[in-house]
Amino acid sequence: MTDQQDRPSQQDRQDRQDRPSQQSQQQRQQDIVIARPPGASDAFRAAMARFPSGVVVVTTRCPDGSPRGFTASSFCSVSLTPPMILVCLANSADSAASFASCDHFAVSVLSPVHRGLAVRFATKGADKFEGGGLRLSPRGLPTVERALSELDCVLHARHPAGDHMVLIGRVTEVRLGEGSPMVYYDRSFRTLA
Repeated sequence: MTDQQDRPSQQDRQDRQDRPSQQSQQQRQQDIVIARPPGASDAFRAAMARFPSGVVVVTTRCPDGSPRGFTASSFCSVSLTPPMILVCLANSADSAASFASCDHFAVSVLSPVHRGLAVRFATKGADKFEGGGLRLSPRGLPTVERALSELDCVLHARHPAGDHMVLIGRVTEVRLGEGSPMVYYDRSFRTLA
């Protein structure tokens, strides 16, 4: 063997220098994967539960005139000009098919006095429109009596988003009420102190 064959080439030396950093990076990636909690979706839910939000009831009417609705905490304004809002609905909700085809919907912002109504509209299989607490908007959509605000909306867009549907509505009319908001935090309804 010659002396050159015994000596590592510059490429071999470079490869050896790169290997530890590549192995370290792979190890770090494995550590990250290993460190991920087994119930990642449970951890995500817990993280989102720590974000306080307001509570709304969203309603529409089917083509046959029957009302449909749900409780939501995933609601926000999107635009001031034109005025637009968005609300998210689980694809598994009883009313998902109705909201997948509606042209108009109403949003009622709830206060603590609406706790029972919020629970009713959040309960799968419940008759949401029995038990009172509702009235018709000028457009004929059900809204919550004594809501902090009511927004009548024309559907602007509908987007699939994982296991939810995002509804974006252009606000056509606003009615204001009085009171303090109900808040959803850590999987329960709360009031502001």
